[in-house]
Amino acid sequence: MSRLVFLLEEYSMKVLLDGVLPRFFPDLEFQCVPHDGKNDLETSIPRKLRAWSEPGVRFVVVRDNDGGDCRALKARLQRLCETNHRLDTLVRIPCQEVEAWYFGDPEALAAAYGDDRLSGIARKARFRDPDAIAKPSVALTRLVGGFQKVSGARRIAAHMSKEGNRSRSFQVMLEGIERCLT
Repeated sequence: MSRLVFLLEEYSMKVLLDGVLPRFFPDLEFQCVPHDGKNDLETSIPRKLRAWSEPGVRFVVVRDNDGGDCRALKARLQRLCETNHRLDTLVRIPCQEVEAWYFGDPEALAAAYGDDRLSGIARKARFRDPDAIAKPSVALTRLVGGFQKVSGARRIAAHMSKEGNRSRSFQVMLEGIERCLT
């Protein structure tokens, strides 16, 4: 089995993945490398792909879409990886932000914050499709007073389920990881 190195847009993504990957993929060897935003990540990708010399390592690049054209963004990031001779790099785009993945699992959200009303948010039209929420981090801040990205990722990750998450971009991320392991 190869080891996966996740190149991440921000630290809260690392906290989330550090919390869910060992539970979802117990045999997975991985390392999360957070960056300070989109520009830092995209500047870093060529350097990291060229310099990383560990045999058998595979890369996963994770960057929020933030209202952009996710297909164009993914294609641009894939070209960046291919230009650096890493054809096997998996690129995943949370739609619109990684916080949409939390809305995909309202039971985890309710458990993390001890607020049963959060488990029913999926019944509200604006939250039915978590990947269609324009600014999930803002919506989450309104629903959960005092929500902070890093502590929120830690709290929610402890309760997220692999199969029960309704976020399509979250499921695509997990499917991609599974393919990397075969």
